[in-house]
Formats: sequence, structure tokens, C-alpha cells
Amino acid sequence: MDKARTAILRALLCLMLVCGMGAAYADNGLFYVGAGVSKAKLDDITSPGGVHLHNLDNTSWKIYGGLRPIGLFAVEADYLDLGSQTSTFVGGSADARYKAFAAYGVGFLPIPLPWLDVFGKAGLARWNSSGGGGFPGGSFFSLSDHGTDFAWGVGAQAHIGNIGGRLEYEGFRIPNTNGARVFSLSAFLNLM
Repeated sequence: MDKARTAILRALLCLMLVCGMGAAYADNGLFYVGAGVSKAKLDDITSPGGVHLHNLDNTSWKIYGGLRPIGLFAVEADYLDLGSQTSTFVGGSADARYKAFAAYGVGFLPIPLPWLDVFGKAGLARWNSSGGGGFPGGSFFSLSDHGTDFAWGVGAQAHIGNIGGRLEYEGFRIPNTNGARVFSLSAFLNLM
């Protein structure tokens, strides 16, 4: 009798797990895409020769997409336009432009609100910088660099059906700056 009861309990537990995974899949979707506005900050930008250029504090944009095979984990990629800035000084000017592509593993906290997700993410960011400065008729310096570094982020998102909104923070290191700090507000769509 105990073997039969144990087998029935195991079967019910397996059925509940399968139904729970199916419900999580239906609520969250397998694929998602999103876009939004971002506020990027890069301070203490210096040229390769050590010339302090300026601080970048821009409102720009980002796009992202992801695959969420189970309710607690996703794989995500995003493109961030970190913005550009031009500074003028006596007889000359300097400009800098930054952008990044990042890939993350995303973990979602198991909270009991089906319409709210709180998450953390870790991965790699591939950043690119360009620009330069000088005087009319001549170039004083050129700023062109790229690299890959550890990236991380935290955030929360709310969704109703297939649409939702997300608020998040991302950070990663960029040489010759004190690092990128990006706050973003975006909308997303669950595709499947």
C-alpha cells in the first residue's frame, strides 16, 4: 500500500511540476524583444595621451531581445547607444561617441506575484568609442578604442499578457573613463 501511495504522490508531483512549467512558459513567453530610452553616464573621459575631455551624461536608446526557456532563467542580448558629446575650448573642440553590445545570463527571483519579475544579470559587454579633437585645420588627438569587459545589471519588470515595461540598471568598465552606468526604461513584447 505504501508503494502505491508513493507512486501516486510522485505522479501528482510530476504533473504539478509539468503544469507549473507550462504556466510559467505561457505567462512569460519563450522569446521577447524590447526597446526604450536610456540615461548613460561616463565620467572622467580622457584621451590616450591623458587629456581630460569631459563627462558624458546623455539620454539615448537601447534595444534588446531574449530567450526565456524556464521561468527563472533567460539569455539576453542588448545594444546600447551610450550617446555622444562635443565640447569646445579656446580655439578648438573635442567629441566622443560610445556604444556597446552586451550578452547576459539573467536570473529571475521566484516571487509570488505573477505580473512582476525582479532580476539580476551578468555577462559581457563589447564597447566601442570614437571621436577626437583639435583646432581648426588640424587634429590634436584621435579617440578610437574598443574592448570587452564584464557587465552586470539589476532591474524589475511588470507585464500584463504579452506586453510589459522594464526599469533597469547596467554597468561595465570602459578604460580611460570611470565606467559606464546606464539606467533605462523600456517596453517589451513576449513573442511566443
